Amino acid sequence: MVELDQFKAILNSYAKPLVEVRDSLDLVNKEKRIEELERKIEEPGFWDKTELSQRIMKELRKMQDCVKEVRDLESSYEDINALIELTEEEEDREMIKEIQREIAKFEKEFEDLRIRTLLSGEYDSCNAIVTLHAGAGGTDSCDWANMLYRMYTRYAQSKGFQITVLDYQDGDITGLKGITFEVTGDNAYGYFQSEKGVHRLVRISPFNSAGKRQTSFASCDVIPDIEDDIDIELNDDDLRIDTYRSSGAGGQHINKTSSAVRITHLPTGIVVQCQNERSQLFNKDKAMQMLKAKLYLLKKQEQEEKVSGIRGEVQDINFGSQIRSYILHPYNLVKDHRTGEETGNVSAVLDGELDPFINAYLKQRSNNG
Repeated sequence: MVELDQFKAILNSYAKPLVEVRDSLDLVNKEKRIEELERKIEEPGFWDKTELSQRIMKELRKMQDCVKEVRDLESSYEDINALIELTEEEEDREMIKEIQREIAKFEKEFEDLRIRTLLSGEYDSCNAIVTLHAGAGGTDSCDWANMLYRMYTRYAQSKGFQITVLDYQDGDITGLKGITFEVTGDNAYGYFQSEKGVHRLVRISPFNSAGKRQTSFASCDVIPDIEDDIDIELNDDDLRIDTYRSSGAGGQHINKTSSAVRITHLPTGIVVQCQNERSQLFNKDKAMQMLKAKLYLLKKQEQEEKVSGIRGEVQDINFGSQIRSYILHPYNLVKDHRTGEETGNVSAVLDGELDPFINAYLKQRSNNG
């Protein structure tokens, strides 16, 4: 049967990439490390050191999941090959559709795994802290910031991530002037870092009685939630710490009785805020952690710019540049201006289907790296 020959050709095209993915994940050493950690867990007194035991269990689960995913993919590859051979022997055309479904499932799982192998940056495995700010454009921009927050919430849910709102400011009429939220999950920063920049919306404004087309902007900032101690020294004289009650009508977002904290780093002008918890002490610690992460990334960026200057390279490090447009009028299009990735299904993107855009960014980063 012609279809079976086509199926064989598709599977054969994955033989080498499957080996490359397995090697890039260093599965042999991961399996050795799993055995080592499992022996450590069985040692007397292991659970007495709570912080250490939790860290080891987290590492163990992550490695076990990675190994299982690759082994399951290899098993699927072998099972599909066996199914093709069986269908060929029995000349059973009714199996064709099942083989098609299994190959489509295999291809999607392989692509998801391959993308995760690209998440090898220094902080890709960290949680992410995302901040959205409405740009110029008044009510429309506040509504746009809220639409982006909904989009990222849907995307996070599809990945099994958890979202915790740290700070927000409601718009005067509707939407959000700004919101900061933490995304918790494996490689959250690795995925969300692609969203850093300015997002542009073009549509017929629902807030304009004349039905005119409106362009709105919102900025997205993403930093890793670095859990380890960061080598950043903070001088108390350089900090202005303000405390305030969370305000606005955003009961759907956050606990309004929180004791909010705002920290301003005077030398750089960086401002961080947190109003998530009832405890002012927790909010201050979280805000300080965010400030240190931002200062660390700023320091790192300055070092990279200095090295680039020595090498004579010219690089665009303008994080405020427009990265993606979402056009709802006069036609439907979402286009990423960095990678060229685009789709006419705007509704799907706004419902959180961001994988094509994020995957394209990660592939581009890998090729440029």
